[in-house]
Amino acid sequence: MSKILVTGAAGFIGFHLSKRLAERGDEVVGLDNLNDYYDINLKIARIRQMAMQRNFKPVRIDLADREEMKRLFAEERFDAVVNMAAQAGVRYSLVNPFTYADSNLTGFLNVLEGCRQTGVKHLVFASSSSVYGANTAMPFSAHHNVDHPVSLYAATKKANELMAHAYASLYGLPCTGLRLFTVYGPWGRPDMAYFLFTKAISEGRPIDVFNHGKMLRDFTYIDDIIVAVVRVVERIPAPDPSWSGDRPDSATSYAPYRLYNIGNNDPVELLRFIEIIEDCVGKKAVKNFLPMQPGDVPATYADVEDLMRDAGFKPSTPLEEGLRKFVEWYNSYYRA
Repeated sequence: MSKILVTGAAGFIGFHLSKRLAERGDEVVGLDNLNDYYDINLKIARIRQMAMQRNFKPVRIDLADREEMKRLFAEERFDAVVNMAAQAGVRYSLVNPFTYADSNLTGFLNVLEGCRQTGVKHLVFASSSSVYGANTAMPFSAHHNVDHPVSLYAATKKANELMAHAYASLYGLPCTGLRLFTVYGPWGRPDMAYFLFTKAISEGRPIDVFNHGKMLRDFTYIDDIIVAVVRVVERIPAPDPSWSGDRPDSATSYAPYRLYNIGNNDPVELLRFIEIIEDCVGKKAVKNFLPMQPGDVPATYADVEDLMRDAGFKPSTPLEEGLRKFVEWYNSYYRA
């Protein structure tokens, strides 16, 4: 049994991860600030689900609060930390940029310092497929250069990767970054497309379809994500003896540092995605076709070969099954 801090525990992925870790016997401290980026009642409902686990302890702290974070790390003495907390959303970053600096930069620095000061054995942190930005070589590989973000959100996630590497190099703090590709499933985020589409179609309202539906996304079911994250937590990275500064590889390092993609490795066109939701809901969507939005990218496609090799990860949930489970949860939760 380990003591593990999960930040963003009231969030979508953090909730599912905390539940899985607690169920297998780990002592889990779930941190969240319960902000109002989306419906706080959904976050509270997730925490109430977790309250049934005796080895889960919720704490309400803002990552950007330096003194409270310092106190938490000093008192709890974690074996591992999984940082899932962040200000998410590409479009939201266009109008609320300072929120991203507070949570994703200052907050992440507080996590790094807490790990360093208290001897945490492994920091796993959520990055994002957004870091690939203007890259067009498919599938996206963690070994590719990613120096051209197209949103502030993506830039903060790339910054997290660089900050973690600095701490791995300076202090020997083992760090693993996970570039997540369009995660969906029960208890999901209300600002995500699949949630918005399901809600609008159920209520008979039009849906906004950006780039006229010509978008490809590597939709990844939440259970597949959680299996991968748990396996990564147990796999502490070691320095790569073959790493060379003459041919630097961004996914590995001379320090105890590693980057992985977590995706379905099977991109789906947005219009097909909508068709599956229509079948699950039992209604046709009224589509409002719109151009590409600032900060968006036309396609995401994850190369997950490294994660398959190192952690035995292989996504197994078909999109039709995953969306059916989400719609069933949505109907149950909202009594639709």
